[in-house]
Amino acid sequence: MLKSMTGYGRSQKILDGRDILVEIRSVNHRYYEYSSRIPRAYGYIDEKLKALLKTGISRGKVEVSVNISNIEGRDTEIAVNRGVAEGYINALRSLNQELGRDGAPWLEDDLKLSKLIKLPDVFNIQKTPDNEEEVWNDVRTVAEEALERFVAMRQTEGEKLRDDVTEKAEGILGMVAKVEELSPVTVEKYRERLYQKLSEVLEGKEIDQQRILTEAAVFAEKIAVDEETVRLRSHIAQLRDMLSSEEPIGRKLDFIVQEMNREVNTIGSKAQDLNITKIVVDMKGEIEKIREQIQNIE
Repeated sequence: MLKSMTGYGRSQKILDGRDILVEIRSVNHRYYEYSSRIPRAYGYIDEKLKALLKTGISRGKVEVSVNISNIEGRDTEIAVNRGVAEGYINALRSLNQELGRDGAPWLEDDLKLSKLIKLPDVFNIQKTPDNEEEVWNDVRTVAEEALERFVAMRQTEGEKLRDDVTEKAEGILGMVAKVEELSPVTVEKYRERLYQKLSEVLEGKEIDQQRILTEAAVFAEKIAVDEETVRLRSHIAQLRDMLSSEEPIGRKLDFIVQEMNREVNTIGSKAQDLNITKIVVDMKGEIEKIREQIQNIE
């Protein structure tokens, strides 16, 4: 199916305690050009993401944006410094015993577990190391959905481009038929002008009909565009076939349009009739519009 190189796809999911957002956008480009915006801590997914997008995109300047937010508490754990806790308890009880009298403690030993929370360095909050494989699997799930929506948008735009290019190609075919119709008339008009001019020059003397036929034949050979119109029809037929292809065809279309333009230029250089010249100008205008359109086809 024909695809445009302009597209956008977005997906957001919460997986394994992570809020993951992936956005893909692209514009036309001669080749596949990839760029990304990914949090530095997750830079290890960049190459994998690039390869994943390449499976669904062959041409275009592609930019992907990834945002990963951990749900509160998801990426942390509480670590207990047992040595520090034990040191606090031993030091407090030792001090209480030293300050006491007659072997009795100085203060009532009311030390409770809840009071340890207030003591510094007993508990440490640490960031849980990422499981890189798990992170990538989650990002891939979200990216695949974003890519699916991205490709769907490209296909929708591609259908519009195909319809527009097909319509313009049909219009050019109509102009080709008009050129084929006018070309023999041009030769006949030349023969009539030649006969009239010789009549004026010779002033009633006998005119060499064979010479007129020979001159007309030479002129007809000079301005003949049969080969060009046949090749132009062939190029347009190839263009229409390509527009129905399931494969990326942007570069092939560019070549075909160049060949179409070449044939039209040749017709224009041979044209000896104002009406044909006007048609050539119109054909070149339509071909240029097609060229602009196919620049955005994958």
